[in-house]
Amino acid sequence: MMRAFSVIICACAFALAAIAQDAKPRADAGSVRPIAITGVKDAGEIWIANLRTYPAMLVPVTQQTDKGPMSATFKGALLWQVIDRAGWVNGAAKNAQIRHVIIVTGKDGYAAAISDGEIDPKLENKQVILAYEKDGKPLDAPRLVVPGDLHGSRGVQDVVSIAVQ
Repeated sequence: MMRAFSVIICACAFALAAIAQDAKPRADAGSVRPIAITGVKDAGEIWIANLRTYPAMLVPVTQQTDKGPMSATFKGALLWQVIDRAGWVNGAAKNAQIRHVIIVTGKDGYAAAISDGEIDPKLENKQVILAYEKDGKPLDAPRLVVPGDLHGSRGVQDVVSIAVQ
């Protein structure tokens, strides 16, 4: 009887631990750090898991790199939608909504600039994404992918911050 009671107690403890673990917000196993997003109404952090809540975009790119040509298909969230959900902060000047510059920075300090006019659906509508997969395989950290560029120099790996100015 005592042994059966101990088994029941252990089973309950394991079940409660599993429920508590599922209730905690977790980052992706591959994502080692969040992306800080600033210059928006709801500044904060996003993880790869958050990026997966946006409609997934598949973006094929063929670009030159410093290591030679690269062709791949990336999957991720549109940068426009990530910033739009966080809330653009526009000034009072004429056409303030198209005067933003977005600086995306990687873990190594490398940064690239994107104008909001490039990614605005009403203007150029370039499908710039924060990728979480490359050729169907998960990335360890988000990567900025800028399709249409002949050179991949604005492709920021291991994205750690997005600053909207």
